Amino acid sequence: MTIEEMAKDAKKATYGMARASSTQKNAALAAIIAHLKKEQASILYANQEDITQAQSAGLDHAMIDRLSLQGRLEAILADIEKIIDLPDPIGECFERVEHDHLTITKCRTPLGVLGIIYESRPNVTLDISALAIKSGNCAILRGGSETLRTNQVLVHLIQEALTSVHLPAQVIQLVPTTDRTEVHKMLHLHEYIDLIIPRGGAALHRFCRENSSIPVITGGIGICHLFVDESADLAKALPVIINAKTQRPTVCNALDTLLVHEKIAATFIPTVLQTLQAKGVSFRLDPKSLEIARSHQATQWTAAQPQDWDTEWLSLILGIKVVSSLEEAIQHIIQHSTGHSDGILTQNQKHADTFIAEVDSAAVYVNASTRFTDGGQLGLGAEVAISTQKLHARGPMGLRELTSYKWVIQGDYAIRN
Repeated sequence: MTIEEMAKDAKKATYGMARASSTQKNAALAAIIAHLKKEQASILYANQEDITQAQSAGLDHAMIDRLSLQGRLEAILADIEKIIDLPDPIGECFERVEHDHLTITKCRTPLGVLGIIYESRPNVTLDISALAIKSGNCAILRGGSETLRTNQVLVHLIQEALTSVHLPAQVIQLVPTTDRTEVHKMLHLHEYIDLIIPRGGAALHRFCRENSSIPVITGGIGICHLFVDESADLAKALPVIINAKTQRPTVCNALDTLLVHEKIAATFIPTVLQTLQAKGVSFRLDPKSLEIARSHQATQWTAAQPQDWDTEWLSLILGIKVVSSLEEAIQHIIQHSTGHSDGILTQNQKHADTFIAEVDSAAVYVNASTRFTDGGQLGLGAEVAISTQKLHARGPMGLRELTSYKWVIQGDYAIRN
């Protein structure tokens, strides 16, 4: 089957999904959970084959970590259960007004057919499928070659679950080849595909933006910052920094750059260096933090280069820079952030309010780890992507972010004068 034939089938399937009830969609998700539990061994076997091949091909640790489902399947199933419990957004009507003998409302509708292009992360296959089904959308999935075996098993089980509740199997489809020409073809099927969502590195996002005739949601690339204000509670700040950097360093919401106010730098930076170094973190230090590190005999550091402030590390590397003020911290973030997740640690509410107002990232934090930028953590059940653009959706995209709306205008055989 060609990618165009898949897209046509997906478009046809949207009409079946438009008629699907909340009960039927939830039944499909429950069936997916049952199928995944029953076939857990075969899923993990296929996943281990993908991991072994990735290791043989020399893929880096971050990529292999994203590829692995080992020990993570139960959490993914729990996320699908949360999606079942969430309200169905489709058909929700809002902004109801009476005007000129007309009743006017906006009602939520599915976006239609989603084209998802992603690397590694077979969990994305399950997250997107669950959210697409619940929100009445269809999805064509094009995963990477490194996870083809896992994705084939997962999509087969998802399609079995769909047909078991009398929904079209074509609601969720997997492009069966990793030939990159198929991506280019997908990007031009605007007659059938309504939105392209890439999940991967900067090169993938750029390719989709530059080559697609379909609207593209971009994001997921995070150069994330935390600023430690002079008023911060340093005892409480340290665990937040540890969590943001080390809890899972290979993901887009992990901390990349720590900005420290100069008034607390001499006392706080040595503690950060000692604590994080013991957890395997190495550092890229600006001249002021480098001077502090040398005076305290820290070892796992190098002098930061200009490009380091524009690097998403995806590993146990942390940049540290000393700043003279809140304003300098904000200016550094404006210059180097990708608009994903940035935060301030402070006891000064005025500083917090200024930071919130001036830092225009998709997720802005006050006294919390950047690791919370995640659909599950923010109560969405899961996410299709994390958008860093401003149109349609920003931040984690859950059920409502996969909807548009239509105007519904009702009258009593009304005519316009």
